Order: sequence, then structure tokens, then C-alpha cells
Amino acid sequence: MITDRQIKLVIGSLLHDIGKVVYRSGDGRNHSQSGYEYLKTEAKIFDQNILNCVRFHHGKNLRTAQVADDDLSYLTYYADNIAAFTDRREAEEGEGGFDKTVPLDSVFNILNGNHEKKHYAMQVLDPHAEINYPTDQPVSMDEHFYKTVIKNITECLRGIELDEKYLNSLLSVLEANLSYIPSSTSKKELTDISLYDHIKMTAAIAACTEQYLEEKQERNYKKLLFENAKQSYEEKMFLLYSMDISGIQNFIYTVGESGVLKGLRARSFYLEIMMEHVVDELLEKLALSRANLIYTGGGHCYMLLPNTEHVKNEIADYEKELNAWMMRQFDTALYVASGYAPVSANELRDEPEGSYSGLYLKISKMIAGKKSHRYDADMIRFLNKKRHSGERECKVCRRMAELTDDKCGMCNALEKMSGNILHDPYFTVVIGKEKNALPLPGEKYLVADTKESLLKRMQQDGYVRSYTKNDFYTGNQVATKLWVGDYATEDTFEGFAQKAEGIERIGVLRADVDNLGTTFVYGFQRPDGSHKYVTLSRTATLSRQLSLFFKCYINSLLREGEAGIFAGKGKRNAAIVYSGGDDVFLVGAWNEVIAAFQELKNALARFAQGTLTISGGIGVYPEKYPLNVMAKEVERLEDASKQNDGKNAITVLDESHVYPWDEFQKKVVEEKVKTLKWYFEQTEERGMSFLYHLTELLRNSEEHINIARYAYLLSRMEPDKDSSREEKEAYQIFSRKMYEWGNDAREKRELITAIYLYVYLKRDKEEQK
Repeated sequence: MITDRQIKLVIGSLLHDIGKVVYRSGDGRNHSQSGYEYLKTEAKIFDQNILNCVRFHHGKNLRTAQVADDDLSYLTYYADNIAAFTDRREAEEGEGGFDKTVPLDSVFNILNGNHEKKHYAMQVLDPHAEINYPTDQPVSMDEHFYKTVIKNITECLRGIELDEKYLNSLLSVLEANLSYIPSSTSKKELTDISLYDHIKMTAAIAACTEQYLEEKQERNYKKLLFENAKQSYEEKMFLLYSMDISGIQNFIYTVGESGVLKGLRARSFYLEIMMEHVVDELLEKLALSRANLIYTGGGHCYMLLPNTEHVKNEIADYEKELNAWMMRQFDTALYVASGYAPVSANELRDEPEGSYSGLYLKISKMIAGKKSHRYDADMIRFLNKKRHSGERECKVCRRMAELTDDKCGMCNALEKMSGNILHDPYFTVVIGKEKNALPLPGEKYLVADTKESLLKRMQQDGYVRSYTKNDFYTGNQVATKLWVGDYATEDTFEGFAQKAEGIERIGVLRADVDNLGTTFVYGFQRPDGSHKYVTLSRTATLSRQLSLFFKCYINSLLREGEAGIFAGKGKRNAAIVYSGGDDVFLVGAWNEVIAAFQELKNALARFAQGTLTISGGIGVYPEKYPLNVMAKEVERLEDASKQNDGKNAITVLDESHVYPWDEFQKKVVEEKVKTLKWYFEQTEERGMSFLYHLTELLRNSEEHINIARYAYLLSRMEPDKDSSREEKEAYQIFSRKMYEWGNDAREKRELITAIYLYVYLKRDKEEQK
């Protein structure tokens, strides 16, 4: 259990740089003093332990401070230094001095060999506002903005209690207000680490250091962390820890015959919130807060933990406990593996060079080893002797259990929860089973709440914690806001098929970011081999930006679609099944899914400044097509894109239609589909028959088409002598293009794809019956 002293350390570390905001709002004093005065006079915080962390977090102040050798300010000072040297790096063309008007630079400026100098607009983090894309337009942070931020934080600090119950609420308040404020305003340094990311990292390091020294019974912080700080930077005080859940996709695809789409989304969300719960349960066992969480999403997480025997024992015990619970609930469908690597402060900033990337390789190897040898002898014996509570098989998951309406308790609860995922804003973890509650590890349960029911539940004994969806909310044991891609305009495949343009079909998209694992490990290395930007701070910042894009901003992208060949401007007729830190699973009207994927690709290029690419596959299916078959086929389409040279590709319909994004958008869509649309809108009564015959001819010619046959087909389209000059000119342009495209292997393949897509767009509803 986290102690009162540890709570004060985290709070003090989270608030240690609040004076920077006060200073930049017009206060003339140094930020340590202005922060100290602000907390006392405005925020009404009087706890001396917290105030000391703020007042004495710099060496020049701590050197003359009259504090005990084990004062918490030494821990914050030490953690601030480590966090600072993992995020502050001199710019390649830096200059001297400070400028409090500088905006936050984009971390993508230095990712994957980029050399741009873009920054963010002056904003607070608002999930309902427009996407804050990096820009090269001038941005000057002003005092009025900083005063607004201080006012927001002051109101929140006065409204919460500074104790364990509100620790994560404080973190959310600071995230909302400090995400687009630079930590450093030095003109000679990169300013790509936000003040929020800096204070969060400081709090995480401080908490780890305190526990590490406590286990060693070292309480002379002054000597160890202040006087001999440089020597301690080599000591492996920390663990970089990761957890991974296997079997997620098969679990998601295990849905009943009715309400397939709702079932998919419910199972996806359940696993997402289960991972958050698992993270919070582990942090609670380790007496840590969410400040120590670096990333979570898609069944994965990374944390910074203390390198203590207690922590390593707790990790091992919890992993075993989790897998036993998974076995009881899901047999062998889901499995948890974790790994860690001891790390020093210097390694967090990649000293010596290459040591930081080596940490991830070590963790991955540890997790892979566990996955290849999942169960020990005791677990295998348990599995073989396991008795099921019922004698019938659930018609959804096929497990033996006590059934209601031919479904087990888990599948029934997921079915009930599927409606709440779209509408309810709060999800609560409770002790004690309730009707339609979903089980969670640790003998706890998940229920959906309104704001009113949540407030009542907070007063009850069985309340554990709650999660808000896509908004910031502070309260008793509110663990965090969850960014959730929850956009949907329909809840059935039938509804989407009926709203499709042309052929009544649904589209299914699976996609993910290319080489993301490599990017996290090596992405901040410079083209000249320099590792100076390879640090934990930048990894954490990159993780948070990608989570924001794929879990939050994706909702607004789908709400505000752009007009194009496949769909008009406005809401996309689609639903997110899953969208996480690196992958997307989207369904909808087939044409809208293609449009949405194009818009997502373009938005990611703008958001990440071209440093990241995305590849995926889109299948087009009748509404009644078996889900498990769709899933396997779309997975193959995604794999086909990933096997394209350089990835950065899209595969549509089947594996023969694989294209790099530029070729698909410019050559297939903008050139060929657009040309077909332009011409056949003038001669539509003859167009479809011609295209069917033309496609057959093009597909059956391996290298060169039968020119005579091709010419004959084109001649059938020629306007008669009484036609208008415009029609005749249009035919000349069209036939010339068709000859050119038909005689070039690459152009011919693009034309075949374009014809399929155009025919699907123009297929009459009556023609499909």
C-alpha cells in the first residue's frame, strides 16, 4: 500500500515545475520561488513536504536549504535532473538565452531521420477540439494563455484532496493543461518535451528512487542523491517493464450469430479496459501511481518501476495470478507474458550509446521466451483436471458452462455491455458481482455508469475505481480518462450495407503503423549515427502522441470526412471495432471504409510529419458473410500490404490489388477511377456492359492485350455522327487513355482495379437482387 510519505513525494514531484507556468504568466521571480508562493497563496497547499519539493528542486536552492538529510526535496531534485537530461538536448542550430514565448516543438521533428522545425498551437488538450497538427506557422506563447492555464489548475487543485484517492485525478488535470506547454524554453535546446511529460517522468523516477533506497535502508538522500549524484547515475535503480496479452484477435472474433458488430466492439473494449485494470492493480500492489505508466494499448504496456526484490517478486506473483485467472475464465484463449530489464539513469539517456535500445531487445526476448513455454507443470495438470460448471456448450465461445439463452455468463454480459459502450461515459470497477457485470482479474467486476450512478457508487463500500471515456474528469479513485475510438453510425452490418453507394456491401479494414517497434527502439537515432536524442522521455512522448491520434483523434476524423471519389463530405458510415497505439480495425459501408482509410493515412502523414506510414487491407463482403472468414481474409490482405517493398501500402478486394499509397491515390483513384467516372456519367447506358467485357479482356491477357479485340470494344463506345462535339471530344480523350493504359503492364493493372471500384460504385441496387 502506498504510504502518506510516498503520496506527498509524487504530488510534490508532479507540481515541482508549476512555477514555470506562473513565471511565464508574468511573475518576475525564479520559478522555484514563484511555484512555492503560488501553491501556498493560490492553491492553498500548506504541506511542507510538498512545498519543499517545489521550492528546493534545484541545486542552488537546495544547497542552502535548512532541511533534513532525508527530505523529499532531495528525491525530487534527483529525479528532476534525470528527467531533464533525458529530455533536454541541444538543437543542431541552437542559440543562447531563454524565450518564454517559444511554443512546444513536435517530437516528430527528429523521428526517423526528419529535420523539420514544426511546433504546436497554443492550446490546452481538448478531445473535442480540432486536431492540433504540427505547424510551421509562427506561434508565440503569451502571458494571457499561461494565466488561463494557471486558473484552470488552481480551480482543480482547490476541488480535489491531495491524497491517494485523487492522485491520478491530479495527473489528469496536469495532462489537460500542460500537454502543449514546453518544459524548457532554452533557445539552444530542442523544446519537444512538454511540461506534462517532464513532470510525469520526474514523479515516476522519484517514486522508483524512494523505493529502491528504502529497500536498501539508505535514508541519507543528501549524500547519495545530492553530493554523490553522478556516481548514482550508474546504479541500476530502475526496471523497464513490459506486459503483453496474447490471443486478443481470436477472442474478439468469437461472437454470436446475432449482433455481430456490437459483439465485436464489446469484446474489443472489454480487453482494452481489462488491460487498464490490470495496470492499475499492479501499480497499486507496487505502491505506485499512473505517473509510472509509459504506455498502454492493444494488450501491451510499458512501465518504469523500482529495481527491488519486492517489485520483482510482485511482478512474478501477479503474472502467475493473472494467468490462473485467464485459465479459469477463458481456458487457453488468453495468456499474459511480461518482461523487464534493470536500467540505470544513464541508460535512460542512452549512455553508453546503444544501451537504451538494448533494453527493449532484452525485454522482448524475455517475453518471447515465456510465450513459447506458456504453462508450467502445475498449470498443465490444472488444465487437464479442470471441471466445467455446466454440461452444455456456449453457442458463442464454445466453452462448457452454465448457460442462459444458450450463452455462458461471460458472453451474456458482453452482449448486455455492447449497448453501453456506445453511450455510457463511465466504467466502474467494483467488488461483488452484479447483474450483467463483466469479470475482471482480482475477483472484481466491471459495470457501466452514468454520472449520477457513478457519484452514488463512489459512496458505497464495493467501489474500487472508475474510468472516464474521452473526457477529463476528477473524482474519488477516478483512475484515468480512456481515449477510446468509439465512433459508430450503425450497429449492424446490414445497416452499413444498405447505406453503401452502389453495391450493397460492407467494407472491413485492418491496418497498422509500419515498423513501429523499430521506430520506438531506433527512431530517434540521427542519420549520422548520433544517439543524442535517444531517451526514455522521447519514447514516452511519442507513445502518448500516437495514443492520442489512434484512440481519440480518429473519432473526429471519421466525423468530419472530406469529399472525394468514394464518399461525400461529412460523417463516415462506419464503426471502429478497435483502434489503438499501432493498429485499426474498422467496418462500414464499403465505399466509406475506403474513403476513411485514405483520410486516416493522410491525417497520420500530417500528424507525424511523414515520419510514419500505415499499411492495411480492405475486404468487401456481403452483410451475411461469415465473420471468421472475413477476419482471416482481411488479415491476408493486410499481410500483402506489409510485404510490399517499403510497406506504406493498401490492398483492396484481394491480393492482386496491392499498391503503394501514392500509386493507389494518384494513379488508381485520382487518375483512372476519376476518368471512368467522368466519361461514363455521360454515356452510362452503354458503360457497364463495356466495362464488364473490357475487364475480362484485360484480365485474360498476361502481357499484351488483343489489340483487335480491344479496338473493337472501344469502337462500340464511339458516338455516332449526330452526337455533339463535346461527346466526340470526350470519346477521343477517353479512348486514347484506354489505349495507353491497356498497353502498359503497370497501367493495365491499375486500370483493372479502377474498373472494379467504379463498377462497385455504379452497381444498381436492383441489379444485385
